[in-house]
Amino acid sequence: MKTLLSLIAVVLTGSMLHAADWPAYRGVNQGISEEAIRTDWENNPPKLLWKIPARTGFSSFCVADGKLFTQEVVDGREVCVALNADTGEELWTSDVAIGEGYHSGGEGDGPRSTPAYSDGMVFVLTPDLVLHGLDATDGKSLWKCDLVAEYGAQNIAWNSAASPVVDGDLVFVMGGHEGQSLLAFQKKTGELAWKAETEMMTHATPVVAEIKGIRQIIFYCQSGLVSLEAETGKLLWRFPVQYRTSTAASPVVDGDIVYASAGYGVGGAACKVGCEGEEWNAEELWRTPGKDLANHWSTPVCVDGHLYGMYGFKEYYPDGHLKCVELATGKVCWEQIGFGQGNIVAAGGKLLALAENGELVLVESTPEGYKELGRIQAVDGKCWSTPAVANGRVYIRSVKEAACWDVSP
Repeated sequence: MKTLLSLIAVVLTGSMLHAADWPAYRGVNQGISEEAIRTDWENNPPKLLWKIPARTGFSSFCVADGKLFTQEVVDGREVCVALNADTGEELWTSDVAIGEGYHSGGEGDGPRSTPAYSDGMVFVLTPDLVLHGLDATDGKSLWKCDLVAEYGAQNIAWNSAASPVVDGDLVFVMGGHEGQSLLAFQKKTGELAWKAETEMMTHATPVVAEIKGIRQIIFYCQSGLVSLEAETGKLLWRFPVQYRTSTAASPVVDGDIVYASAGYGVGGAACKVGCEGEEWNAEELWRTPGKDLANHWSTPVCVDGHLYGMYGFKEYYPDGHLKCVELATGKVCWEQIGFGQGNIVAAGGKLLALAENGELVLVESTPEGYKELGRIQAVDGKCWSTPAVANGRVYIRSVKEAACWDVSP
């Protein structure tokens, strides 16, 4: 009996080590979770733990401290909502903005931004560029900063859709005006940590990555990619990418290669980042303008040197293609139609592709060809949000429903 109990303890400890929260838009590792998940969906499909009605909004979930956080419109006001991660029960709402000004999203139009969590706080960036720091326990306001009033931020068509990014003690956002377009704030107090550059904002959420041993925050601005030293705001490198109308997909970083893409005929491109002494550079590896490698707002994940993502833009590929693209060359290895404007994450080395119609599809992450391992109807209603993988579960929301599915092995 003692041996059996010891074995159970080891197994449970190993499982907990692989479990993790998802405390921001696309998690903390660019949409990739190291958690093991079940893969035999035919004989052992995901189990529905709960499903509830969802209110207006395209915001995704962040998951932390036993709670889910998202943004919705309630009675004409935009609110940050906290739910019990085990049951879906609403815990609190916090009023953050007027619930309007989104435009052109069609059914369920509403907030596009996703909250971020860190050290007992929730950070929310509203469409009108107000950054909030909330108490995660009850939603009480701890501080807020109006980027328009305080830093001359200039909003864009359809208003801000980017999510705040937290790294260490700092919260990063894009907004501002001349000399202060890219901003970092102390997360505990909301005090300005640094401001930098003169750039025009986009809808894209920035990413934090370590390249050549330096931690950097990479913004996808209208001029292209702009990378700053995360701690100080010092400019490191730039990579020009054409801007046309809207850019909403985040950059993707794999080692020293960075990928960027947009719709409206912009297409995709990748650069290799180098550093000699204090001099940084970004050398173009490839560029494919036009429709073929257009990520409208769905950011790919990179697994073993290959991008897996939803490619398509309006009249081009209206049914939405899930593609595998070799990151270093831009070569399309395979594509599968029928996902619409969905989103994708990875867990345990597999792909979790959420189609626009609410189907969740498990796909093998291999450049050898499309291999579907199973699918379920996860929610009803249009899905423009990104799944969150946390603690053996997948959390999904559409414009009609929110659901929690057990995918633990």
